[in-house]
This record gives sequence, structure tokens and C-alpha cells, in this order.
Amino acid sequence: MKKSRILFASLSGSVIEWYDFYLYGTATGLVFSTLFFPSGDPAVSLLLAFVTFGAGYAARPLGSILFGHMGDRLGRKASLIFTLVGMGGSSVLMGLLPTYEQVGLLAPILLVILRLIQGLSLGGEWGGAILLATEYAPKGVRGLYGSIPQLGVPIGLVAGSFSLTLISSLTTDSQFLAWGWRIPFLLSGVLIALAVWVRSGIEETPDFQKQKESGDIAKVPIIETFRNDGKTVFRLIGLKVGDGFFNVFIMSFILVYTTVYIGYSRDTALTGLTIGCATMLLTIPIVGYISDFIGRKVIYIGGLSLLFVSAVPYFTLIGKGEVPFFIMQAVVLGILWGAVFSTQGTLFSELFPAKVRYTGLSVGYQVAAALAGFGPLMWTPMAEKFGPSPWVFGGFMMAGLAISLILCLTLSDTRKAENSRYEENVKSVGS
Repeated sequence: MKKSRILFASLSGSVIEWYDFYLYGTATGLVFSTLFFPSGDPAVSLLLAFVTFGAGYAARPLGSILFGHMGDRLGRKASLIFTLVGMGGSSVLMGLLPTYEQVGLLAPILLVILRLIQGLSLGGEWGGAILLATEYAPKGVRGLYGSIPQLGVPIGLVAGSFSLTLISSLTTDSQFLAWGWRIPFLLSGVLIALAVWVRSGIEETPDFQKQKESGDIAKVPIIETFRNDGKTVFRLIGLKVGDGFFNVFIMSFILVYTTVYIGYSRDTALTGLTIGCATMLLTIPIVGYISDFIGRKVIYIGGLSLLFVSAVPYFTLIGKGEVPFFIMQAVVLGILWGAVFSTQGTLFSELFPAKVRYTGLSVGYQVAAALAGFGPLMWTPMAEKFGPSPWVFGGFMMAGLAISLILCLTLSDTRKAENSRYEENVKSVGS
């Protein structure tokens, strides 16, 4: 099977999944806090809206177990089809939901349920997309292949943010809140149908085919994962949680932080986010390719270290004006975090054997993501009490990054290690 089609299938589904997930994140502060969680205190409305945002993150570990089980037992392809349908269906239904004014408490309840379905679906999507790319990768370029589905994050986020911004610019404020915000959610149905069609035409990965042919399939993947690789799962959680908090902030909460607590316009905040994501589009494949030569560990340590020392300057400079804000988004989000993120899929997947790779990779990553997803619930009261304090917010990020850095220093270079859990792909698989 052509590798270009494999990479496109991995990337396209990843883009759409993250489009849906971050579309919700963008709409949280702009729409949901007003239409689904009305309150006399805007801060309370915002906090309630971010509870549902966090609920999606909380559901991701459950999705990693569910779809990890499916992916390790039935195959990567079957799991990835289900994750797309779950994510796309829930997004379309969000676009059809009645508001609090129309049905009262039923509106936020339905919104939370659909957000949970989104979280479940994304919990299985990320790991499957990574494995679709890396388990098909030719020897020597696994880092490059593993970085391609990571492009789905900046592309999906920009697409989601841009779609809301475009509709907002074409409608009045009243029209946008009445019906305009629904259009990007409904559009998801068309995108999902396209991605399902692309993925339905691919074959199972060589690694899973070999496991299936040998009959060595895990009966209960989550049990076998923790029995044999439990320490690795917990290490993965620690490796991810540090940059995870920074990720949620600079790609989601930044819209609230800059508009509510610094005073930027919504267009300025979205422009800064777009600049950072555009920079990531260059950083991710380049760094992924470089990791095949110098190793994932070197890049990971370097990226985390630079994020650590940049934390306080980042929060200091983004409050100085639009130009410093745009520059810091490009540097911190686009280059530093982009470099870390580009290597994560490959690095983390190389820690597990094929038998439980889907489960181990997904569970570790999604538990860390769930912890980071509740960052806005801490940052909102922090901002209310301390304002946009660089030392408060920068110190918070540094604490998490320190944990990841310490754990990374004890990690072997999976690119060269003899106990790296990947084997060479079957030669008969097409080029």
C-alpha cells in the first residue's frame, strides 16, 4: 500500500478530530458560557463552561481504554473508524442543540453528554493515528512519519478557530449567537464522511498483521499493559503532563486570558493563536525528521528546558502589546512546544510492544491530557485573584515542566536502544 495514502489517512482523520475538539474549546469562551451557562456573574458562567471543556479531557482516558482494547484486539483500522464517527456525530449534534433559554437545564446537560462522547473518541484517535503512521514507517524515518499526524493539532485548531472567526465576521453579534456559531459544528458531518471514506480503504498495519498471524493477541490489553508495562505508563504520564498544561494554555485558554484579563480584542487573540499554529506546521515535520538522526530524547530534553526558561518571559511579554504577543506565540507555541510535540508520538510509541502498544500509548498520553485539561478550572480563579501575573502563571508552568524534565533525563534513547519495542516492517508491505 502506498505510504502517501497511509500518511494522508492518518493526517486527515487527525485534523478533523482536533478540529472538532478545539472548535469546542474556542466556542467555550465565545458562545457556550453565554448561551448554555447564563449567570449574573460572567466569571461564574465562564468557569461553568470550562467545566464541560474539562469533561472532554476527563473522558479521554476512558476512550483510550475502550479504543485501545479494540485497536490491540481487532486492529488499528476498526478503532480509527469508530473514533471518527463518534467525534463527528457528537459535533454535528452540538450544532443542533437548543440553548438554555429554550429548554433550561436540559441544554447544558446535553452539551456535557456530547462533550464526553468527543473526549471518548479523541482518547482513541490520537494513539491510533500515531500507530497508523509509525507502524507503516520505513526503517530510519519513523520520527518523520510519527510527526505527520501531529500536524492535525495546529491544522485542526486553526480550521476550528478560523471557521468561527469567518462566520463571526459575516454576521452581526446577534446573528452569530442566534445561529452563526452552529455552522462550523454542522460542517463537521461532511468532513467526517470524507475521512471515513479515506480510512476505509487502508489495510491493517504490518505490526498488527504480524501479531494476528502469530496468534499473540492480548486478551485484555489494559490488564496486560499494567502487568508488564505499568511503570512505563506512569512514566509516560509524567513525561507528558508538564508540556500538557502549557499546551492547553497556549492553544485554548490563551483566548480567555488575553481578551478578559489583558484586554486584547478577540481578533487579536485569534491572530496570535493562528501565528503560533502556522509556525508549528514548519517545526513539526522538520524536527520529526531530525529526530531520526539525533534521537527523540535530545530534542525532548531541549524543548522542555527551553519551555521552562521561557515560561515567565512568555507571560511577561504577551501583556506588553500585540507585536510581543505574536512573537511569543510563534516562539513558545510554534517552535518550542512544536518541537516537543513533534517527537511525542514516536517517542511514546517506542516504549511499548506491539501487543499492547495502542493501549499503553493511548492510556498514558490521555491520562496526562486529562490532568492538563482541568487547567482552566485552576487558571480562572488564579486570574481573578492575581490578575495576569507572569510569576504566578509562569511558576505554575515551570513546576509541571520540571517533573517532565526529571523523568526525561532517566529515559533511554529509543531511537537506538536495543530494547526499542519496534521491529522492522515486513518487506512485502508496499512502498
